[in-house]
Amino acid sequence: QVQLVESGGGLVQAGGSLRLSCAASGSIFRINTMGWYRQAPGKQRELVATSTSSGNTNYADSVKGRFTITRDNAKNTVYLQMNSLKPEDTAVYYCNAGVQTTTTLRWSNVWGQGTQVTVSS
Repeated sequence: QVQLVESGGGLVQAGGSLRLSCAASGSIFRINTMGWYRQAPGKQRELVATSTSSGNTNYADSVKGRFTITRDNAKNTVYLQMNSLKPEDTAVYYCNAGVQTTTTLRWSNVWGQGTQVTVSS
């Protein structure tokens, strides 16, 4: 079984910064794409940023130039540096990873439990 554990959320004023971390653990053989999604109250979950194992990144237009996704493959960890935060960035942020497990060698889409980010105006 594979688990993703997020940390780093909190309350910050507009214009401030936060750094989210997500560590994968368990029966991991290989991880492909890791990424961050967010869900605001009353809205659907949306992509924020993703990073492939080879380092290719993808960002939502709304966060380009403000957020940066990085990953440490040796630690099975992905980070999201969020700068110039806006009130509309307020949401629960979820970590996601495509993981091939050692037990079955099948690929699974794994989600973290989410971490709250609140940006005050």
